[in-house]
Amino acid sequence: MISPLIQQRRQSLFLDNEPVVQAHSLLPEAHVSSAHVPRFGDTALWDFNGVLKRPANVTRGDWKIWFSLELEDPYWNLLARELMMLAFNQRHPAVLQSGVVLDAVSSPRTLIQMASRLRTTARWAREKAPSPYPDAWTLEDLRQRITDLAADGTSPETIRAHVNTLKVLAAAEPALSLPWPAGDPWPGQSARRVAEATSGRGVSTPTVPPATWFPLIRAAWAYIHDFAPDILRADLRLRELKAAVQPSGCGMDERLAEWLADPQNKIPVHAASLRDGEPQVQWRLLCLLLGYQPAVRWAFSKRDSPTSRRRRILVLDAVAEGRSTTQALTGELKQVVRPDGRMGPWHPGIDQRALYDLKTALRDAAFVLVVGLSMMRDSEVHEILREPVVEYYSTPAIGSTKIKGTADRPGKHWWIAEPLVEALKVAEAVSLHPERVFAPVHASRQDGTLVGVRMLEAFVAFANAARAWTGLDEIPTTYIRPHMFRRTMAMLTDQFPGSEIATGIQLKHLARRALANATTRGYAATDAKWAKYLEDAFDNVKFRKIKELYESHTAGEEIGFGPGAQRIKNAFDQITETVNARYGDARTADTLLRTTRIHIRFGMLNNCTADDSNPVGAICLENAVVPDGHVGPLDERCRPDRCANSMIGPEHLPIYDSHQRKQLQIINNPRTPACRRDLAERELDITRTVLAMAGEPQ
Repeated sequence: MISPLIQQRRQSLFLDNEPVVQAHSLLPEAHVSSAHVPRFGDTALWDFNGVLKRPANVTRGDWKIWFSLELEDPYWNLLARELMMLAFNQRHPAVLQSGVVLDAVSSPRTLIQMASRLRTTARWAREKAPSPYPDAWTLEDLRQRITDLAADGTSPETIRAHVNTLKVLAAAEPALSLPWPAGDPWPGQSARRVAEATSGRGVSTPTVPPATWFPLIRAAWAYIHDFAPDILRADLRLRELKAAVQPSGCGMDERLAEWLADPQNKIPVHAASLRDGEPQVQWRLLCLLLGYQPAVRWAFSKRDSPTSRRRRILVLDAVAEGRSTTQALTGELKQVVRPDGRMGPWHPGIDQRALYDLKTALRDAAFVLVVGLSMMRDSEVHEILREPVVEYYSTPAIGSTKIKGTADRPGKHWWIAEPLVEALKVAEAVSLHPERVFAPVHASRQDGTLVGVRMLEAFVAFANAARAWTGLDEIPTTYIRPHMFRRTMAMLTDQFPGSEIATGIQLKHLARRALANATTRGYAATDAKWAKYLEDAFDNVKFRKIKELYESHTAGEEIGFGPGAQRIKNAFDQITETVNARYGDARTADTLLRTTRIHIRFGMLNNCTADDSNPVGAICLENAVVPDGHVGPLDERCRPDRCANSMIGPEHLPIYDSHQRKQLQIINNPRTPACRRDLAERELDITRTVLAMAGEPQ
């Protein structure tokens, strides 16, 4: 029984022997033995391992709440325990009766963060506050706490989290047994506004610098696509050798003589020893090749044994004759171009030690590709289970679990490309975990917990250290985190026309409304570091599409309809006439295409041919308020049926034909409301006008 504090206004709502977890699903072992479940009266530690399901990327230490340092003080200890009980058990009868309603907390990690903020608040109280305990505080003291945080240079996001915790305490005050200043210190203001943090439409997550992104992704793909077959072949060969060994060294002389009699058999030597000029035999691997346990290598190393010396001489004589290899487990490796320009194998020699490191590198390379190209969160990548690739709406996708912002761990799908399918197969091949794809690749730490940041750092260091053999570009060792890849890929994907909704689907930001929301746009916002790369990439893509249009036009194919299309055709005809007049070839045509001012914005419903610097005839600009700094047409006000700059391509016609049929269905349905029918008729008029440009039957 914990003695009550003199500052307590009343008895606590919770009994000392009450379990902390009352509104969440327990693991089977917690159901069997309730002793695993932490109790409200535990004042030193709340351990949720074995009680609540732990996310794959969370370590055992991150699933514990320690009431240490400032929280050892009885006042702050009780305050922290009561607040966390209120937040973690909103449906508790005593909580419901108190009338306190807090936002749902579904994870112990949120409680850990809450405890951390209370700990720093207690430290501030001891050093700067008028009183070491809140029983003598006012709302002005709480506001001063946030002012002091800002004065110390704390980031706006961290300040916002502290403000949010103080607001939660204000809401929980009627149910607390200890005094706390009554009332919200910032009524009517959100925590973000109080902290003067970034606008809700922005995202503070930085992108991966392009100087790091490109060599990192290329290196990861090289290990998965080019090097993985050699590594997996070595791993399979080593497992086969270990499965075929005999426990004793019986018949060693006969077996060695038979093995040396075959000229195809070569003595395994350490690759590092070749740099010194004298090959060193890998005796453990040689024992495996002969069919014996590695421990039998004493058969070659007993200095006082004539038999051992004779065997050793036979082996060393074979090495001296040139019958040695550093690739005993693999045979020939893939050839690459090294930094010095010479061709050669990508690795000096894969033995047991190298294989140990290379399997880890394969797992880390697969992690880089998946976290870098799928837009999945770090926690979602770690939750990927075996056989994760499925067909989702006729497209390959990863099936995994979404944890952030959910309490029921719903299953979700992320669409992926073929390289990620290959990466997941490789990661699954090296994983020893019975369920997870990304897990330790060796026997230790089989709870499957990995840290994504460490995997990224380890792969960068490993790839850079092996550059002399692999020929890969050096990866700058900059600050990179898994969530930065999600932000970078969202930015790159969003640059394609009409991709905002697709990006929002992939990011799982569509739950709040039908279209991609402000968070999606924040993730997809262009980064200054990428501006030059994106500009060059867009110019190249745009030129390729213009070149394809030109080739189709010169071949007599229809490239588009409408006034904008006619302007493009006239420009192409002039280029063709110039090429013919100069007796030029395709190279001349390419040069003219690059130098001629051909303005095309390729879109999903039409192509815009307006000149950004002089958009004459652009209907979208009529009676429009143009945002400061904007140049060119306003895409969201486009009218393909009326604009003199509109170009309807053949690829757009099926969309309009489908839209026409859909509007006719709505109009002909007698149950359609009058207002909806009027809208459908206006849409039908626009669609028919567009189709009429192409001469399509109405």
